[in-house]
Amino acid sequence: MSLTDKFANLKVAQDLSTEELALRDQWVTLSSRIEENLTQLNDSLRSKTYIVGLKPSEADTAVFEHVFPLAQKWTSVEDLAKYRHIIRWIDLIQNQIGVENKLTIDYSVDLPREVKEKKKKDAKDSKDEQKSKTKEQPKEQPKEQPKKGKPTDEASLAAAKAAKEAKKAAKAKAKAEADAAKPAAAGPDPSMVDFRVGFIEKAIKHPDADALYVSTIHMGDEEGPRTVCSGLVKYYPLEAMQQRYVVVIANLKPVTMRGIKSSAMVLCASEGETVEFINPPEGAKAGDKVFFEGFDGTPEKQLNPKKKIFEQVQPNFSTNDKLEVIYKQEGKPDARLVTKDGKVCKAASLVGASVR
Repeated sequence: MSLTDKFANLKVAQDLSTEELALRDQWVTLSSRIEENLTQLNDSLRSKTYIVGLKPSEADTAVFEHVFPLAQKWTSVEDLAKYRHIIRWIDLIQNQIGVENKLTIDYSVDLPREVKEKKKKDAKDSKDEQKSKTKEQPKEQPKEQPKKGKPTDEASLAAAKAAKEAKKAAKAKAKAEADAAKPAAAGPDPSMVDFRVGFIEKAIKHPDADALYVSTIHMGDEEGPRTVCSGLVKYYPLEAMQQRYVVVIANLKPVTMRGIKSSAMVLCASEGETVEFINPPEGAKAGDKVFFEGFDGTPEKQLNPKKKIFEQVQPNFSTNDKLEVIYKQEGKPDARLVTKDGKVCKAASLVGASVR
């Protein structure tokens, strides 16, 4: 069966938006000279699952036919790093259409982290800045004031000591009053946690840990998908870990798990020996913000492990009798875990479960 025939297995979307149709047509046209547009293609796939976004289209078919033979020649670490997003996309398509001679991808290769170039100052700006510094005149140093003589007789010494103690007492009183007027410092709350929708593009067994999966998860970052290790081998078969939406916590401090750095955590519900994914609502896409009702704040860039923010709020995460993920608050209604349009994240079957 030819490569063209195998593309019949790729279910292309028919409900593309005007923007997606324009992007599809653009890449169908560029596919015939794809070699000179590889950098543009790699940048475009940085934040997309397929060429037009989250839906497969004729653009994926046209571009794959031309780029697949080129990718088979990319063997150096430099090439793998330069075209990392194209290679991830090729792996997705080749598994969906059933290519016989698949492109072999070694996910254990340690690729350098992508770095965006900062805009450099041009020579003129540097020269003007230097001139400006040269024109500045040194400030005159303030003249040292002569020190006042210290009192020497007993009466003066006693008066000076009393004045000093009175001043110290007044300062302490003012500080105590100011501290009393301050509102009590608020404790950690769920708005500090960066909940997002994630899409597992691919998962493999950890090469050095039988209980761990290593997943490539797209969660809306400009830098592309993140690597996430999760101890779910006991609860989900490998095929159930592929191409699915999940909820992730994206601002935990990265940890190295048996030699592989994990940069997020997949949110699950658990009760006894049963563990289930927390499922985002239908229509959610990778990178969408998720938050508990009433706690739609700006999350911490990275949770400080020493402050134990997540450890303090997580014990109040649970599921109700509707399987909705909730945050329990004493004396207040439970807050549900929702997307910006109010749709709720749910477990599959566990009621009253612990969520983490």
